Amino acid sequence: MSRAIRLAQAVPGARVLGWGSSQPDKIVTNDDLAQRVDTSDEWIRDRVGIQSRRIAEPETLLVEIAADAGSKAIADAGLSPTDVDTVIVASCTMPNPIPNAAAQVATRIGVQAPGAFDLNAACAGFSYGVGAAADLIRAGSAKHVLVIGAEKLSDWLDWDDRSTCIIFADGAGAAVLGPAGTPDEVGVGPLTWGSDGEAHEAIRIEPESNSIRQEGQQVFRWATTKIAPVALRAIELAGLTPADIDVFVPHQANLRIIEAVAKRLHKAGAREDMRIAKDIVHSGNTSSASIPLAIDHMRAAGEISRGDVLLLVGFGAGLSYAAQVVVTP
Repeated sequence: MSRAIRLAQAVPGARVLGWGSSQPDKIVTNDDLAQRVDTSDEWIRDRVGIQSRRIAEPETLLVEIAADAGSKAIADAGLSPTDVDTVIVASCTMPNPIPNAAAQVATRIGVQAPGAFDLNAACAGFSYGVGAAADLIRAGSAKHVLVIGAEKLSDWLDWDDRSTCIIFADGAGAAVLGPAGTPDEVGVGPLTWGSDGEAHEAIRIEPESNSIRQEGQQVFRWATTKIAPVALRAIELAGLTPADIDVFVPHQANLRIIEAVAKRLHKAGAREDMRIAKDIVHSGNTSSASIPLAIDHMRAAGEISRGDVLLLVGFGAGLSYAAQVVVTP
């Protein structure tokens, strides 16, 4: 005798309810780095566009930064921690694989007995997390999901390697997603994602030094040729056109990459007044944290307003990539 399995009631989709971010207090300038490695402020600005970055103290835990960003996002959403039933932490820099960050972060925030898991898609991690959260909500498996991108990349840097120590930094950004009551309220578009595992060694942890190594030119060529089509596909899947995008928020990997991809979006029909996130200038590359960090900083500066249509594009180690369109609350 067959028995039907009951499923949770689905909803039209998900929407973003709030944003939050957190960064260490310590600012490290290009001149500071030039005292240790053979570099200069001019060289760093020309190569990657960074002027300064935030670096956590050695004793600061990644989960502390993540919890701070998550708490702010919950408050911004007008919710309490007890309203959250699922916590996702995107990170590639936890000191150990066990225990995961999500359960620790949830406890620090005061979220009670949530579904909690980590995911590692490196710099594409936040977009992967938002996609997973939106699908959980749409399927009825979750109601309010906290998605955090958090990294403490300083723990994995060789501070004598100028090709990496000038780029990476620490921080966390977060979003709370909830259900859309009607189709008109849906605020998170379909996820377009993928990977290129044949190029997995382009960004890696070197076993001998236990530090990040990157083939910069290879990553630059890949990102400037492969990412714009991913962004355009996400717009298409959302039923929009490039002209509908108010704000372009790519992973903050390199200012030249950001500008190259934006140029291709403009050629495809994006408006000239489309705002472009350039948080890398003062935050550096914070991997999975970079997209929500940039959004929260742009909101604070009045560069993002309620109802703006944002195009999020993450890409990095793996090589992995993902993009989606969201409407900001």
